[in-house]
Amino acid sequence: MGDLLLVRHGETEWSVSGQHTGFTDLPLTERGEEQAKSLAPLLSGRTYCLTLTSPLHRAVRTAELAGVAGAVPEPDLHEWDYGAYEGITTVEIHRTRPAWDLWTDGVPPGPDGHPGESPEEIGRRADRVLARVDAALQNCGGDAVLVAHGHFLRVLTARRLGLPPAEGRLFQLATGTVSRLSTEHGRPVIAEWNIRP
Repeated sequence: MGDLLLVRHGETEWSVSGQHTGFTDLPLTERGEEQAKSLAPLLSGRTYCLTLTSPLHRAVRTAELAGVAGAVPEPDLHEWDYGAYEGITTVEIHRTRPAWDLWTDGVPPGPDGHPGESPEEIGRRADRVLARVDAALQNCGGDAVLVAHGHFLRVLTARRLGLPPAEGRLFQLATGTVSRLSTEHGRPVIAEWNIRP
């Protein structure tokens, strides 16, 4: 079975400031565009049987600039719905909720259509994506690539390794990076993490 490559989109203004960016569709910064372009050599020379991207512009643009041809938008790759904490930093949240932790507490509801998500809800989306990835990898001789968001990809990694969704907290993921999940003796493993050219 092939490898699963995870690409976190390039830098945005809010990834620099530390603001939670779920449904706000920010563009890449100039540096974010350069980060995305620089990923092309890490992704070239492979045969892909599945290329998926989050529908948000920052992920779609990263896929384009990194040379991920024919990437199909997949709604389940959307970033965490941060509800009422959209656009707010962890430092700001801690002023009123000092013990708050995204990975165990989730978020309060936000504006209409954005009720927020718990780690378990993100885990269910990640499981659906992984089922699609596994079906593709079993039927081709290539790899799969997902272009998406930091917190979502961290949860997806935890689920791939058989861990609860909240254990995504263990996998720090920088903007504009490629990570590779593979197998060893039939078991899922992290082969490379947070790689930049």
